[in-house]
Amino acid sequence: MLSSTQRIAPALNRVPNVTVDFWLIKLMAVTMGETAADYLAVNLGLGLTVTSLIMTGVLIVALVLQFAQKRYIPWAYWLAVVLVSIVGTLITDNLVDNFGVRLQTTTIVFSVLLAATFALWYASERTLSIHTIYTTRREIFYWLAILFTFSLGTAAGDLVAESFDMGYLTTGLLFGGVIALIALAYYVLKINGILAFWLAYILTRPLGASFGDLLSQPVEYGGLGWGTTFTSLAFLGCIAALVLYMTLKKDADEIEDILLEAD
Repeated sequence: MLSSTQRIAPALNRVPNVTVDFWLIKLMAVTMGETAADYLAVNLGLGLTVTSLIMTGVLIVALVLQFAQKRYIPWAYWLAVVLVSIVGTLITDNLVDNFGVRLQTTTIVFSVLLAATFALWYASERTLSIHTIYTTRREIFYWLAILFTFSLGTAAGDLVAESFDMGYLTTGLLFGGVIALIALAYYVLKINGILAFWLAYILTRPLGASFGDLLSQPVEYGGLGWGTTFTSLAFLGCIAALVLYMTLKKDADEIEDILLEAD
């Protein structure tokens, strides 16, 4: 039988456990974030500024819904992640395209902001664990860190792919290789799990963005020419299917816990 602590802790946590499906949907969310931001700003002709204002407003609404749950609800959590991915991309794009900030500068600035967020989080809570996000203050730090990881990942990915002229495929493979090394270090060398998680979380952003651009950009720009509309809708469908699976799985697990408790 599960102990009371084992039963209560997962129920109180407001974010999901780190599983294979977690990484799969996260990778799809960041890929869609890249293509959806391009679609809204370019294809719909809204422009970066208007798109950023609209999507920031939508993100605020999504985060209000997420914070209101007080526990992990798949649809609310992943809706917020997708929107953070889009807004994080737009923040970096605005700095670079509208304000002329160099990608090297944005990469450094977001690295510093992310490090400062982690420092304040640890100073306040004495932990950076994602397994104990059960207070509003911890959740605020969590989502702030998530936003900066997306903005940093966008800047770093664009820096490698465009400024270093490595192309989308090579950039994606490069970041994928680094993530594989982090996984190896975690499972073989036993590096700190929290450190490994956040490093991998940051790097999945440029990994997904690189493959999103590879799929959606025209052939003459090094892409496969799928377009942002088709690519965004394809990944949105996959995300919706995975969220449905997660919801059904979570409900089944909760029923199992209730039955175990009854025993």
